Amino acid sequence: MGVSLDKKEIYNALETITVPGEGGNMVATGAVRNVQVFGDEVVVDVTIKNPSLQARKKTEVSILQAIHKEVYAKAKITVNVKVEAATPPRVAPIKGKAIPGIQNIIAVASGKGGVGKSTVTANLAVTLAQMGFDVGILDADIYGPSIPIMFDVADEKPIAVSVDGKSRMRPVENYGVKMLSIGFFTQPDQAVIWRGPMASKALNQMIFDAHWGQLDFLLVDLPPGTGDIHLSIMQALPVTGAVVVSTPQQIALADARKGVAMFQQEAINVPVLGILENMAYFTPEELPDNKYYIFGQHGARNLAEDMEIPFLGEIPLVQGIREAADVGRPAALQKDTASSLSFEEVTRKMVSELVLRNTNLPPTEAIKITTMAGCDAVKKK
Repeated sequence: MGVSLDKKEIYNALETITVPGEGGNMVATGAVRNVQVFGDEVVVDVTIKNPSLQARKKTEVSILQAIHKEVYAKAKITVNVKVEAATPPRVAPIKGKAIPGIQNIIAVASGKGGVGKSTVTANLAVTLAQMGFDVGILDADIYGPSIPIMFDVADEKPIAVSVDGKSRMRPVENYGVKMLSIGFFTQPDQAVIWRGPMASKALNQMIFDAHWGQLDFLLVDLPPGTGDIHLSIMQALPVTGAVVVSTPQQIALADARKGVAMFQQEAINVPVLGILENMAYFTPEELPDNKYYIFGQHGARNLAEDMEIPFLGEIPLVQGIREAADVGRPAALQKDTASSLSFEEVTRKMVSELVLRNTNLPPTEAIKITTMAGCDAVKKK
């Protein structure tokens, strides 16, 4: 009759071995995942964290020696060594500065310039204000600030107010929307020629040295692309969610995909509330029922489906929207026009996605960004 080995004895033998570089015996640490015994045959499944060939070989030899010595010298042993990479240690959270009184911060972004992001931001803000919300806009497009023109306040200046003994900037207000922009501090024909750190510093002042008061929504109009300003904003603020604006054409969609990917990066992890398709189709005033798909049809809708994120809706390419932006009276202020109705529909969808997000997800973390380590998530209290 053949030899039948005892599984308990095998485990006792394995308890005499330490996994290279890990400490503790391999049974107690959970490195031994499974042991099977068939007569004098033994199969040991073991998982180690050290990926080096030397560690794998040493583990295998130690198991063979221990079983041969402690249990049965002629045992036929198979060792399956699997490597499980060690998870990097999480950086201890650093409490950043939240802005008291601001409930939801929404970043409006686009991968590409010229897709009408500032126009969309202005009209979303006005629509929210008309719905009865307290709304603010932070114009973070340092190099091309257009919000002051769109709200007909280009010549205004934020005034200093004293809050709890400290001097604070009071945002400029129009149409029920509070706003701050670098455009208030520069001459209309003056170019802002700043390196990243300087721009980030100016942004921080507009965020933390401002007296925003109570806001249901702060919309942040980001510059195009994925760069320094975006990281600064997400480092400084606990952004609740992001809206990505694109036109239907392929070249804009390719960049919008990158914009979405930026927010979805593990270290940034800002929920994308959805994609909005601007300039979806052209409708001439004299033929309101005609739709001409100048830049292609349903491109952003298909991208949203493809990336499994919500599609917030379509904004038509209407001359009135451009004219309204240029004269500083956002199109959403009009009554029952195709433009104002489409902005209303998109805003309602954005708010419902936001409610869903706030119900299902914890508050967003702001980000600690270090030169060497890339991005680490940091909880904002």
